Amino acid sequence: MSRDAPAEDLLRELAPQVLGVLVRRHGQFDACEDAVQEALLAATVQWPADGLPDHPFGWLLTVADRRLIDHWRSERARRNREERLAAQAPADEQVAPAPDGESTGAHDDALTLLFLCCHPALSGASQVALTLRAVGGLTTAQIADAFLVPEATMAQRISRAKQRIKAAGGRFGTPAGPDAIERLRAVLHVLYLIFNEGYTASSGPDLHRTDLTAEAIRLTRAVHRLRPDDGEIAGLLALMLLTDARRPARTGADGALIPLAEQDRTRWHAGSIREGTALVTDALTWGPPGPYQVQAAIAAVHAEAARAEDTDWPQILALYRLLAHLSPGPMVTLNQSVAAAMVHGPQAGLDLLDTLAGDERMAGRHRVWAVRGHLLELAGDREAAREAYRTAARRTTSLPERRYLEIRAARVGGGA
Repeated sequence: MSRDAPAEDLLRELAPQVLGVLVRRHGQFDACEDAVQEALLAATVQWPADGLPDHPFGWLLTVADRRLIDHWRSERARRNREERLAAQAPADEQVAPAPDGESTGAHDDALTLLFLCCHPALSGASQVALTLRAVGGLTTAQIADAFLVPEATMAQRISRAKQRIKAAGGRFGTPAGPDAIERLRAVLHVLYLIFNEGYTASSGPDLHRTDLTAEAIRLTRAVHRLRPDDGEIAGLLALMLLTDARRPARTGADGALIPLAEQDRTRWHAGSIREGTALVTDALTWGPPGPYQVQAAIAAVHAEAARAEDTDWPQILALYRLLAHLSPGPMVTLNQSVAAAMVHGPQAGLDLLDTLAGDERMAGRHRVWAVRGHLLELAGDREAAREAYRTAARRTTSLPERRYLEIRAARVGGGA
């Protein structure tokens, strides 16, 4: 979805709200999701021809509601259920809504939908996939790319997830008790993935997808309002704000990627930095830190440096070591290798990077080669750095990242 497609942006914004209202009214997540998809398809056909309706939310909800009812009517075996639901539902839910009359409640429904998508009957991967589809508005192909699996595999995973929620009797409502803690962790993970996809799009011509980052921040704010005393929620919100603050300086006028060390830091969003820094500083006083708080602290240290050369790399390396203890993983090691190189020299970073050589989770990932190229360039091995940049460029599906890596390869090789 490109930023010059406002109708598509609007559909992405409204889709989870419409789905939330339908699920609240009728249950039957899988049937409601199908109905919303049909309504979205109708909108993509009719809106360009007839023009944007005066009240897009009401239009989509009405169409989806009708498609859902038509579907039920076509299945004789479900006729009794349809009649019972119709008899039980409040009278004010039996008619199409007033134009945008449910928009405020629909935002709450979208949040409740988030918790439903993280139902404990689902695996972690299915929770993420279903949420990205139903709440994040990503296509199946985009989700498949994020998970590095074939699109058909992801389509089956999403379909099975909906069926499992149905079989488990998943109900539309905010969970409580111990179940709430488990689902909350899954929700935070999903929101972080949505944010990351928006901050660095996995494919396509644009580096950023601000619709996704804005949606992730909006939903995280909503979760933070529900649980203001949870340090990890505050940490995640701080991490998003501090990271997103760099976005104005992260690309040039032509959309080309500008690395952190070369960014004009006066263009960073000061308000987001203040808010994010205050959030994580406060949260770190509440108790032992969690992974999101530590990552936010790292982002805050970067934000404190007026110039790249002022960065407190020893503090950042110490925080990465803490993060590796709390939440070890190949991406943590990858980022830690850069910090190690800045403190102890490029060979220290390369040695740490070599520990990922046998990690299947990183096989084929372009960022490993991009970091290797950077460290080799710091070490003065220009030929090896050029080959690493070229390998990274071939493996990324993001056009801005590919252009950047090709430029780096040319520069270290003396071609630019």
